[in-house]
Amino acid sequence: MSALSRRSFIAASAAVAAGPSLGATTSSGEVDIAIIGAGAAGIAAARKVAAAGRRFALIEAADRIGGRCHTDTQTFGVPFDRGAHWIHMPDINPVAKLASQTGLDIYPAPPGQKVRIVRRYAREGEMEDYLAALVRTNRAIAEAARGKSDMSCAQALPKDLGDWRATVEFVLGPFGCGKNLADVSAMDFARSAERDADAFCRQGFGALVAKLGAGVPAQLATPVSRIDLNARAGVEVETERGRIAARGVIVTVSTGVLAAGKIKFVPELPRRQLDAVSSLGLGSYDRVVLELPDNPLGLERDDLVFQKSDGERTAAVLANVAGARLVMVDVGGRFGRELAAKGADAMTRFALDWLGDLYGADLRKSVKRTATTNWNAEPWALGAFSAAAPGGQPARRTLLEPVRERLWFAGEAVHETLWGTVGGAWESGERAADAALKRLGLVTQPREPAPAPTTTRRRRR
Repeated sequence: MSALSRRSFIAASAAVAAGPSLGATTSSGEVDIAIIGAGAAGIAAARKVAAAGRRFALIEAADRIGGRCHTDTQTFGVPFDRGAHWIHMPDINPVAKLASQTGLDIYPAPPGQKVRIVRRYAREGEMEDYLAALVRTNRAIAEAARGKSDMSCAQALPKDLGDWRATVEFVLGPFGCGKNLADVSAMDFARSAERDADAFCRQGFGALVAKLGAGVPAQLATPVSRIDLNARAGVEVETERGRIAARGVIVTVSTGVLAAGKIKFVPELPRRQLDAVSSLGLGSYDRVVLELPDNPLGLERDDLVFQKSDGERTAAVLANVAGARLVMVDVGGRFGRELAAKGADAMTRFALDWLGDLYGADLRKSVKRTATTNWNAEPWALGAFSAAAPGGQPARRTLLEPVRERLWFAGEAVHETLWGTVGGAWESGERAADAALKRLGLVTQPREPAPAPTTTRRRRR
């Protein structure tokens, strides 16, 4: 999708901001399109509607924009991402392409990864075996996905992975999907786009998304409780601050929020959409962040390290994030969910014990401040990102369908190949806005040129 030029976006935002019903403090009014959720998808949709010169209301339940993209600059005095951090496929990622407008620093992630085997790193031959196991597994899942019926990724695993099996399962499952492979559709996994190139934002991915949304007026701390599709004007959105009438609505909240019934739809959503939401449940992905000023791990900037594990109690390390002395210990899937439910102290103890087993217990002496996340408990997220359950891959296309020609869904869960990514959420938001503008007749059609006057004058050859 084409990106807005900086000049046209600023002009459109200024024009939209002039409308009294679109300011961040507005509680009621009439707009063309209401957009629920100011994460990446909601911001992208709002920018599209603004560029079309149409009136919108961007409504966010939390007290900030960005959704599951959130950069924290307070805890350590330097930025770190509590949510999304990896900018996948920066050459084609729409968010990365817009980064030049923000003045923030995007840089390539280091290629490759390391594997820790007890107190040493995997040797060259061991790394070749590990990488070969990953390749065989991806091929096996892709082959299974070509069958007539879906299965879980775990069912498709090769039988000859040997003692690399647990590591491969973690890297492709909890680390890559937020779920154990037994809970992930082989078809969904196989249809996801290759994510073999990555980048980071030095100031934080959340800061980048927030910067792109800074010019878009949003109503913060305004949960939506009800969306009435039978309203006289088309749609009526009910919030704690009042009601907003719109011709159409784009809902970008997570499938976790939808499944929890936090927004009531009138009439109730069709069974197809309800089943789709259920099939696209959010996985669990959280992190423990440790301040290690003396670099006791001896790692380079943004080094990624996995463990050759023999079970689910494992994690991933991203060291010296963006050059700061911060280490992220990421956990996910079933084990990560259970650990996060035990609270911050339990998460921190696990991270220190686990790192101590790999690098020596003395590193505890170097730890200063710590921080943890728990996205499963965030009331306006209720999880990390979507991965379709076995048999649930078609649910993504189902959520692409408009409801009563007035309601469109958007977000990472509504993208068939870029699910689980900020780029996918952004593209989904733009796509939903384009569809809504067109269906509601809000796209200005260029006038056809007047026919040329007829003449009897002979044309020169």
